[in-house]
Amino acid sequence: MDFTPADTAIVITDPQNDVLKENGMVWGLVGPSIRTNNTVDNLERLMTSGKELGFGVFISPHYYYPTDQKWQFGGPIETMMHDSHMFSRAGALDLTGFAGSGADWLDKLAPVINDGETVVTSPHKAFGPSTNDLVLQLRKRGIQKVILGGMLANLCVESHLRDLIEAGFEVAVVPDATAAPNHPELGDGNAAAAINFNFVANQVLSTDQAIEAMKAATA
Repeated sequence: MDFTPADTAIVITDPQNDVLKENGMVWGLVGPSIRTNNTVDNLERLMTSGKELGFGVFISPHYYYPTDQKWQFGGPIETMMHDSHMFSRAGALDLTGFAGSGADWLDKLAPVINDGETVVTSPHKAFGPSTNDLVLQLRKRGIQKVILGGMLANLCVESHLRDLIEAGFEVAVVPDATAAPNHPELGDGNAAAAINFNFVANQVLSTDQAIEAMKAATA
């Protein structure tokens, strides 16, 4: 893949406290992967470097509102998220209690996200962007290629990868800017993600490689 600021953007899924903070909702399952991958620092480096080089950054967040609690079915991870009130907000138009909550941005990443330039899409509701306006926002900016990272690798990141590929985008995924759970019954999300990234993505890059590719495009 060849990247240019005119046709390429960085997309980050769920850079939120519930999945990235040490006392977050699922730290026990994802913490080892975050530490091994150096996920937080790599996300910060990827977004900051991209912005410095003129690449747009898009955030696809995960929010649940009280009205979503009326859903009548879901898979095991959906059910867990709803039962634990993960990514919960007071309402679509209500930010009461949002600051510092599990749904808020991780403090270390908040400055680059809240700079007035980052595009924050409407929330995805299951795992992929078919339930939000990410594709519309990318298309309206003339974006054809995506550098993808975020949380969780085998769930929302992989679902975004697959949906974006199906929508006609070229996608490079950055595994060390992701992390996944290792669940005693459901399995190792990191291993699953690594295999599927290699099968599905147009390119798989480390954070260093992605930054170097963006630098080369703007040299």
